[in-house]
Amino acid sequence: MESPNNHTLEPQEEKSIKEYLQLIRKNIILFLAVWILVTVGVGFYAYKMKNIYQATAMLKLSEPQASVLSTTFLTGLQSMGEDRFIANELEILKSYRLREKVAEAVIDSFKVSGRKNDYSDIVKKDESFWDETKIKDPVPYEKGSLTNMLVGFYEVSQKRGLDIVEITASSQSPYEASMLANIIAESYYKLNRELNKQFLSMDRKFLGEQKNEKMKTLSKAEQELEAYQNRTGIISLPEQSTALIDLLSDYESKKNAAQIELTISENSLKKYKEELSQQDPMIQDYLESFATEPYIKSLQEQIAKLESQKDLAVTISSAQGPDSRVIAEFDSKIKDLKEKLTEKINIYKAGIFASSPEEIKLLTQKILEEEVKAQAVKASLNEWSDLVSKYENKFNKLPVRGMDLARLEREKRANEKLYLLLEEKYQEAQIQEQSIPGNVIIIDEAREPLKPAKPNRKNIALVGIAGGFGLAFGLILIINFFDTKVRTPEQIQKNNFNYVSYIPTVENVSGTNGGSEVIYRDEGQSIAGEAFRTLRTRIRFARVLKKDLKLILITSPNQSEGKTFIACNLASSFALSNQKTLLVDIDLRKPRVHKFYGKESYPGIADFFLNEKKMSEIIRNTGKKNLQYITAGTLPPNPSELIASSKMFDVLSKLKLYYDIIIIDSAPLLAVSDSEVLTRYVDATYLVVNAGATEIDSMRHAVDILQYEDSSFKGVILNRFTPQKGDYYYYRYSYNYNYFHDSKMKKED
Repeated sequence: MESPNNHTLEPQEEKSIKEYLQLIRKNIILFLAVWILVTVGVGFYAYKMKNIYQATAMLKLSEPQASVLSTTFLTGLQSMGEDRFIANELEILKSYRLREKVAEAVIDSFKVSGRKNDYSDIVKKDESFWDETKIKDPVPYEKGSLTNMLVGFYEVSQKRGLDIVEITASSQSPYEASMLANIIAESYYKLNRELNKQFLSMDRKFLGEQKNEKMKTLSKAEQELEAYQNRTGIISLPEQSTALIDLLSDYESKKNAAQIELTISENSLKKYKEELSQQDPMIQDYLESFATEPYIKSLQEQIAKLESQKDLAVTISSAQGPDSRVIAEFDSKIKDLKEKLTEKINIYKAGIFASSPEEIKLLTQKILEEEVKAQAVKASLNEWSDLVSKYENKFNKLPVRGMDLARLEREKRANEKLYLLLEEKYQEAQIQEQSIPGNVIIIDEAREPLKPAKPNRKNIALVGIAGGFGLAFGLILIINFFDTKVRTPEQIQKNNFNYVSYIPTVENVSGTNGGSEVIYRDEGQSIAGEAFRTLRTRIRFARVLKKDLKLILITSPNQSEGKTFIACNLASSFALSNQKTLLVDIDLRKPRVHKFYGKESYPGIADFFLNEKKMSEIIRNTGKKNLQYITAGTLPPNPSELIASSKMFDVLSKLKLYYDIIIIDSAPLLAVSDSEVLTRYVDATYLVVNAGATEIDSMRHAVDILQYEDSSFKGVILNRFTPQKGDYYYYRYSYNYNYFHDSKMKKED
């Protein structure tokens, strides 16, 4: 027979696909059962899943407006939280505080709603997987429970690259989905206004207190000036003194305004730090060290000095107006310094945001901005204080006679300018507080959806089909991976063993009834008969290569693998081909040949060796032409020694002179050494393995024993193998199947 190694190999990819298809085909029942079960299960689950509706509200976010007291020092600096602002707002949208407000609003909405039966997820209900949801006398969950449940009812997301945020609410009720999305958007809008208004109210209150205090101070200064003028009769000052007083009073008002602004900034900063210290004191220390860093402080002082010098240049300019060239030069220097400061701030900002939890990033950002602002105001305050001190020296050099009037006039004008500035800021704060819209705009309100967003039953069904296929295929692969049995001819060939042929599974073969296992009795067509004819033909082909091949040994790795069954029927096949055939049972441990013919084992070959019987007495006729057999006989105490004796070789050599074919049935190869010894006497040895029963390792071990130098081993016969439809072997297996059946053969026997 041609070795499988001589066949042309297909490309690995095609071979692998073919093997996978064959694997599915051979396990088609299990494969289809798992596939159908998973597909039906997923389909039923998809059918029973509740419809989920989604509604989306769209918001536009912008950074909060600056306070009316924001210093011009920060003008031109990049926003401190531009890259984190949207992320912080998204966290607020998910916060417990907002969910608590939403829960309260939802419960209030339910109480006044005329569509209580359209509520679903927020009300208590009875439901099961098998029955549709039933709501009896709908009652909403309590505020605390609903606050926690809301986490799973909505999602927030930012549109890539835009300051647009979408709030998507989900519910089994389309009305409830749209209602939830709109309430969440409205609650966030109100919370945003509340948070932004909080510090504006604080600023407005402080400005009001300062305004009232300065109004009293101004009124007192005006009264003292008027009294002095009435008492002394001096009602005016020289032009030079008047100009100096105007300049000095202007600087004093700006100094006082800076002092007020610093107080507001420090109060805000104190409140922020108190809140931050409860969450992360280490970040607070880091921010304080940043604000007082010498390089940062130096930049702030330089900017403040240039700002004050610029104001001074504008103030003392000629009547034709300020010198634009000088102003542009100041602006250029200030811009360069601000860019350096921005670069430094960004470095600190990146360090803070890289390690801070999401919930404190917004607070950290505000503290950082307020620290920069406070240090800037301090620098400006110092500059204005220096200017006031400088011009006070000039003021003190005025003539003594007008000094008192000049001092009173200076106080009056300084308080007047400061009061007017505070009054302006107070009015702005009051208007801003009352009219602030927040930094949130509701662009689109959520609309009641017409169709459910999920489940997508079509996709789920497709996933079920694909998943069922994958699971079924995977299960087959796992079973195949852990299957250590010889099942197909391909497994024999893959181990580089010569595959001879296979014998199919034959029904109603038990060996308990005389002749019931001898299925090959004539040349009639049947599945098993065709298999033995094929086996006989391939052995004959081997005989052509070696003409003196007469002694054929049939063995197996272990017991109950069908070696005796094949030996008996193979002998019958050779006899029917007009060859004088002898079947010899040399399994001196558990012989079975005599049972095939319904006879006793005594006398047999063992009795011949023990000199109890002659050769003519142990050779028996089967009643079939050209076929005789020898049983094992009396079981000897030392079968291995008997088989290895020279007498055994002599007997087999003499028998070869009288018969064309001698079939020897021997003991299992791995159990005892009898068969291994016999292989040295015979012309050909065939190993029988049982499909689905013989371990692959057992087959390999047995072949290793048989494949010694100049061995008689010819190949492996696969017993009880049933080809599957589509196999290479299936055509021969199914040939004339409808006309012949093993049960019919048994009846004819």
